[in-house]
Amino acid sequence: MKRYLTIVAWLVILVVAFGCRQKPSAETEKEGPEPNAPAQVDTNVVEPKQATKAASDGVAVTVNGVAIMETDIEADIKKMTAQAPPAYVEQNKERFRQQVLDRRIAIQLIGEKARAAKITVTEEDIRVQVNEIVDQQRMSVEEFKKMLQSRGMDYDEWEQQVQWGVMLGKLVEADFGDQLTITDTDANNFYSANIKQFDTPEQVRVSHILVLPDTTDPNTDPNEAKAKALAKAQDLLKQIKEGADFAELAKATGGYPSAPRGGDLGFRPRGVWDEPFEKVAFELKIGQTSDVVETRFGYHIIKVTDRKEASRKTFEQAGDEIKSMLKRRKQSELFQKYLVQLRTEANIVYPPGKEPPPAPPGL
Repeated sequence: MKRYLTIVAWLVILVVAFGCRQKPSAETEKEGPEPNAPAQVDTNVVEPKQATKAASDGVAVTVNGVAIMETDIEADIKKMTAQAPPAYVEQNKERFRQQVLDRRIAIQLIGEKARAAKITVTEEDIRVQVNEIVDQQRMSVEEFKKMLQSRGMDYDEWEQQVQWGVMLGKLVEADFGDQLTITDTDANNFYSANIKQFDTPEQVRVSHILVLPDTTDPNTDPNEAKAKALAKAQDLLKQIKEGADFAELAKATGGYPSAPRGGDLGFRPRGVWDEPFEKVAFELKIGQTSDVVETRFGYHIIKVTDRKEASRKTFEQAGDEIKSMLKRRKQSELFQKYLVQLRTEANIVYPPGKEPPPAPPGL
């Protein structure tokens, strides 16, 4: 009765947004114009094609009498796997086909339900949701567009996924709104049970100058290269003690990612940098500069520019954030139940020989 719930991954907005940025490496650093009035977004899913008029081998499935064509499924698969190795796509083609088919069915059912319930999604609704997602990724809209492009996804198509996610959210809100209420007690219980999540460890903001041993010549003696790098680092340290500008020396030294920023590595807690680097960084006071420190990357001169002591958010500070998180979690659960309910109530007909495989136990 229930189909795979991979459709949720296509429709729940926070999943489509690819999650958070990756955690910084443990290495040191190898280290349109807004409309005046929101326009109503069309809730039609596909141009309706009556199954009786379509060639049977061209129909993938009919949903309440509307045909979803094989050409649509193939086009979606092509887009979804554009950056995947051909061998991988071939090996998993049936899984990809089922994911796309489930998504198409879900979108058709959501569109039908939205029209029946007179649910509309405006451009303003989409803009608000897009901005929320982009803000969560700590990017500008332009940066986000480039990130999507790098992953083989067109921004306009992604925005259409946002539209369907907003529509699904409105449907769930209309039918299950009373189940989405998060009380102060709910939030306080979560805070008490997960108190460590609200701890921020001690952090220091560090700039560094890194001198890398020059081993570009394969005939270079590694020990000689290290000796030259150490001598250069010691000379730079001497210049700093004599009043040279740390950031300008970092830029001039170059050859490592943070050099253009004057060596600034930002705030970091313990456990990010190599142990020798970290030990010195957390021992220094604000404004202090270290002696030359050796790590596996080379020779560093470290300067601490700021510090944050360990702290814990109070419930008053974290309460709204917790409520939003708990509501999103509840929405996700209801989304899945709602989509299963829509499929159960629908008349979904597969042409002979195109029936999907049975769902795994528990789905």
